[in-house]
Amino acid sequence: MAQPETAPERSPELSGQALESGSSLWHDAFVRLRRNRLAMMSLVFLVALVLVALATPWLAPYSYEEQDLALGASAPSAEHWLGTDTLGRDLLTRIMYGTRVSLMVGFIATAVALGIGVLWGTTAGFLGGRVDMVMMRLVDVLYALPFAIFVVLLTVIFGSSLLLLFLAIGAVEWLTMARIVRGQVLGLRRQEFIEAAISLGLSRWSIITRHLIPNALGPIIVYTTLTIPSVILLESFLSFLGLGVQAPQSSWGSLISDGVDTMEEYPWLLIFPGLTLAVALFALNFLGDGLRDALDPRVSKD
Repeated sequence: MAQPETAPERSPELSGQALESGSSLWHDAFVRLRRNRLAMMSLVFLVALVLVALATPWLAPYSYEEQDLALGASAPSAEHWLGTDTLGRDLLTRIMYGTRVSLMVGFIATAVALGIGVLWGTTAGFLGGRVDMVMMRLVDVLYALPFAIFVVLLTVIFGSSLLLLFLAIGAVEWLTMARIVRGQVLGLRRQEFIEAAISLGLSRWSIITRHLIPNALGPIIVYTTLTIPSVILLESFLSFLGLGVQAPQSSWGSLISDGVDTMEEYPWLLIFPGLTLAVALFALNFLGDGLRDALDPRVSKD
């Protein structure tokens, strides 16, 4: 008796190829970011800057303590590519070590502001009511205070140290982050998945950390990249006033402050640190703008 013919089995590979592969929001955002050449160039520059800062003890042409009083301030040359300062210290070496301090202040102070602002804004937006009103009125009161003067008072009262600088700058940079996150949470808390989580009996802390914050990561990431340059600029301003990084440590701000005093006789002492700070700030802002455009939900899929 003839056996009935059976349909050929479809291999998993063929059936998988027949299905249309979807793409996530993060994948689409990364594709759009890669097409932004200015943002990608900024990202490459910032990654290189961080790597150079980490490897400064091995890459610096001279040791940080080395100085030549007999040489004094000399113009850029083959031995000293960016010249030397009034104490005969290599300016390139000091800028590289200053990059470590400035980036460390920028990243750590931003992390402090990020932690406070995200938790504060998420809690206020999710709980709502009187709790939201009281928490945001406190933010308004702190907004009314001139934050630069507030940081100056903290450093004058408690002394100058890197740890205090991290906490002081982070303590005043979280206000805008809190408002941005609260606005996102107000739109998310009425969504079906949040109501489902509430009906399942999940705790408020679990809803905040597992559902609300992850769904607000887009604006948080964008504003974080825009907060880092403002923090670095604030640190440079404080160091310029003599209230930030103290000798023998150096940052971009302290190097610019030293260069201003001798800008007429030795202009390279101001030009090169100022140029380094300006390029880093431009790169951070370009990257932030690129991330904002890439994560904008109104941008249509290609």
